[in-house]
Amino acid sequence: MKEAADFLPSSETNSANWESLDVAYIASGDPEEDRRLAALAREKGKVVYLRDLPEESDVVFKNIAPASERSAAEHSVSRNNTKTPLTWETVQQKLWAATTRKRTRTEVAVNIFSAIALMVVGHLIFAFFTYDRLTLLWKDLELNENFFYYVLGGFVAQMIDGALGMAYGVTASTFLLTLGVPPSAVSASVHTSEIFTSGVSGYMHLKFGNVNSKLFKKILFPGVLGAIAGAYLLSSFEQYIYIIKPMVAVYTLILGILIIQKALKKRVEKRPIRQIGWLALAGGTLDSIGGGGWGPIVTSTLIARGRHPKYTIGSVNLAEFFVSLASSVTFISIIGFSHWQVVLGLILGGMVSAPIAANLSRRLPIKTMMIMVGTIVIIVSLRIIYMMLSSL
Repeated sequence: MKEAADFLPSSETNSANWESLDVAYIASGDPEEDRRLAALAREKGKVVYLRDLPEESDVVFKNIAPASERSAAEHSVSRNNTKTPLTWETVQQKLWAATTRKRTRTEVAVNIFSAIALMVVGHLIFAFFTYDRLTLLWKDLELNENFFYYVLGGFVAQMIDGALGMAYGVTASTFLLTLGVPPSAVSASVHTSEIFTSGVSGYMHLKFGNVNSKLFKKILFPGVLGAIAGAYLLSSFEQYIYIIKPMVAVYTLILGILIIQKALKKRVEKRPIRQIGWLALAGGTLDSIGGGGWGPIVTSTLIARGRHPKYTIGSVNLAEFFVSLASSVTFISIIGFSHWQVVLGLILGGMVSAPIAANLSRRLPIKTMMIMVGTIVIIVSLRIIYMMLSSL
């Protein structure tokens, strides 16, 4: 703290009561702990400087040199807000800090799994899209006015999913069904587009520091196994979906009410969740079966039990990329796929909105996020129940 005070003109340090200070200087040595403390400080309206993560700081220190060589005239602070435009020097500092900083174990693991995933996707693409097939596909691919609606649907769906951690499948499916896309093609189209949109969204959440490494590791492998199992079950026992979906909708409806109830309380008690792996397994399975459910089930349950909304949404979004990849590969290998115009529109719209949504999730207050998550969960659950009842 004293080191940070040297950079700030007319500044003072107070170790007795940090809440009276304007700037929170955080240097615990653990990036995850730094991010957690930064979130708490921002809730108190403090300006945050992360010594080990300068690219995620609210303050940029310029002309940093040894204390013996610095003068008061050289010390200046640039706040990262809309009132102060970014300079080329500030951009260079942030890019250099992001390039040279030490990567966390989560980032290393994500990079490794992403490389493997890209290899698998690349193999499937080059094996399926031969020159003859590409020629036929180009002849059949006619862009009409509906294509721009597909782009709009992907943009809105990913904006909601990236900011609140759920409802991509439901929102995109609603758009597609409204535009007359056959129901059999909706689920496959949504899951295929989610490979790209959730990949961009997960990377941006990781870049903005919204990922909890322990939580991510606990939900990754069970979620992938559940997605594969769900895709296989959907292909084999499709006639029983009408029983499963209403039960899941009632469960998520109750969770949505609990989330809003907890958001209105002054303090949310964090209770340990011992069966996170089973929760992720159920979420991945039901996501493949119902065309959506990873976010509403996993995110809603974790937040309802007192987990931090920002880190929960970021971790679940990052894991969703691998869940969607596993589900899509299983679907394509079993039943094949078509409707590339729909997929392309969803991908383009979703990739544009993913960075915006991730940044929005980082800046929204916790109470606002919990209320919005609870509202989305309730609306989605009521919609599923209504559609099931109306089909009887």
